[in-house]
Amino acid sequence: MTISLELLQLVRSQDAEPVPESIQALCETLLTRYSDAIQAILFYGSCLRADSDIDGIVDLYLIVDSYTTIYDTRLLAFTNTLLPPNVFYIEVPFHDRIVRAKYAILSLEDFQRSTSMKWFHSYFWARFAQPTKVLYSATPQVEHVIYAALAQSVVTFITRTLPQTPQPFEALTLWETGLSLTYRAELRTEKSGRIAHIVEANRDYYQQTANAVLRRLSPPIIVDPSVQPVRFHTTCSSTSRLINRISWGLRRIQGKVLSILRLIKGLFTFQGGVDYILWKIERHSGVSIELTPQQRQHPLLASPVVFWKLYRKGAFR
Repeated sequence: MTISLELLQLVRSQDAEPVPESIQALCETLLTRYSDAIQAILFYGSCLRADSDIDGIVDLYLIVDSYTTIYDTRLLAFTNTLLPPNVFYIEVPFHDRIVRAKYAILSLEDFQRSTSMKWFHSYFWARFAQPTKVLYSATPQVEHVIYAALAQSVVTFITRTLPQTPQPFEALTLWETGLSLTYRAELRTEKSGRIAHIVEANRDYYQQTANAVLRRLSPPIIVDPSVQPVRFHTTCSSTSRLINRISWGLRRIQGKVLSILRLIKGLFTFQGGVDYILWKIERHSGVSIELTPQQRQHPLLASPVVFWKLYRKGAFR
């Protein structure tokens, strides 16, 4: 499917509102730290929805020209190539407080590929299909590529979700179904009602982007405008639905493995990685555990026991 001008404009519209000065301070610090290697900086997640970094950790993606130019060591470049992204932590003084952020590093080539239909797992295209602000782009050409990839992620998300959506459906139901599928394809458990809260926080965006994509999909989607909100009905065959269901089952298996590997990798790249991972798990699932001094001293060796305890308490599904 060709990206429509309407969809591109909807993606770009996320940048209409200015970001807080604290977020701008983060960008300036990262641009100074990594100089010309950064091609774009993307802002997403809970702090974007709240339009505030207070009492939160800002989620950023640094899109770079290549992994070899941004890192001083070949090991970090290798791990970012092998299992993207690498994730790091930063604190920036701002007035009388500290702004905290985690930033993930992804090459421009991987960014384009991971938002397309060529990328099987939902880890990237499900994130970038959600509202994302482009805080910085190095050139107009890079900016064009970034917005096109963000728009493509919406198309990928909807195309991969559509066969699993109850029939007939509304646009917001499609998004809630897709987010539920993608969350189950990672090592996370969301509190009841969280997905509905995420969709409701950007209701117009989800409604409008779904409409923009669904009206142009092939095979065509049947539109029923006689009711509000508009309802849709897909003409997917039973075979297509079965293949899609199997694909999501494979994503769930693949995602659990990749999530564990990323968590282990994060122990080495993320300052205070153990505490952050446990905080993140508690935030999403409500499950918390206390680590022993030995487990804190040797997080990698302790990780199988820690993950098992969390699993037994229902932190993962």
